[in-house]
This record gives sequence, C-alpha cells and structure tokens, in this order.
Amino acid sequence: MLTVTEREKYTAILREKLGDYRYQHCLNVAKEAMRLAKIHGADPKKAELAGLLHDVMKEADEETQLRYLRRKNKRPTPLLLSLPKLWHAPAGAAFVELELKIHDRDVINAVRYHTTAREGMSLLEKIVYVADFTSEDRTYSDVEEIRAAADRDLREAMIIALSHTICKFGKRNSVIHPDTFRAYNEVLLSGGNK
Repeated sequence: MLTVTEREKYTAILREKLGDYRYQHCLNVAKEAMRLAKIHGADPKKAELAGLLHDVMKEADEETQLRYLRRKNKRPTPLLLSLPKLWHAPAGAAFVELELKIHDRDVINAVRYHTTAREGMSLLEKIVYVADFTSEDRTYSDVEEIRAAADRDLREAMIIALSHTICKFGKRNSVIHPDTFRAYNEVLLSGGNK
C-alpha cells in the first residue's frame, strides 16, 4: 500500500484535475487493483498507484492530452490520432512519468494500456485493466460476471472484458484499436492464470 503521504500527494493531484465522479472512480479502481493484486500475486503498492493515476488526464482538454501524448509518442499512429477518446491513456502515462517523476515502467504501462490493453501485458497491466472494468462504481450488464471471474482467474476475466469491449464497439460500428484484438487473441490462446 502507498504511505499516507504518498496517497495524499496523488489524491490532491487527482482532486485538481478531475471532477467528483472521475475522482471517486480512480479511488475505486485503486482499491480494486490492490485487492486483485493481493489475490493474484502482484505488488499491491504498484497496483494502488497505477489504479489511482490511470485516469489522471481523462478530463484534460484534447489539446493538453495531445501535447502530453506527443511528448512520449513522437510518431503517434494515424489510427490513435483519429481516436481522441483513447488519448487520455498515453497522455496520462506521459504525465505520470514527466510530471510526477514516476519511472516504474510497469506502472507507466498499466496507465498507458488501461483502455486498449495490448499484447504482452504484465500482470500489473492486466490487473489495472480488469480493475477499471470491475471497480465498485461500474454497473454495466456483464460486470458481475467479470468480477466473479477476476477473483478466480485473471485470464478468464481478461477474456470476458476484452470480448465485452470488442462486442460493444463492434455493435456500434466503431473503430476497435488493434491492440485490443491482439490482447484478446493472445489471452485467448494462452493457458493458465496469466
């Protein structure tokens, strides 16, 4: 767990950057990520930190998100540039590294890939991805199924969560980031609780 001083520092930053709903969501994701880390053998402190900060740039304006995104992604793909709803994740990862001076690649990547997922995710990345889906403020139709799966098998929870995302955006005829497909295929083809 984070120390009281660390938690106060990061929650103060979130309070400045986020409205009440998003702030509470970040607290909920941190709590869920910590809980899942304890179940699945990840570092609870890193899980809490990444969970707290995963949406730090969510309510920043697009210009600010794009500026941070480009500071760490010198050549963002045309696809990413066409999907501004995803910018807060790479922008948040850049903010965490550049402004908060957090240099733990696992924490940075957990923030970076909490929206799309990716092939080759670490245990922490998977935990934060699932925690964002299963935090106590989430109420969508499949949430209880994913929560139950997350407690027993993180791989199963990833498959359900990624499938949910692919189906949701597919039904809307929306673009689905290729990282999401790659993550889904990799997790589906892998075995065990990884």
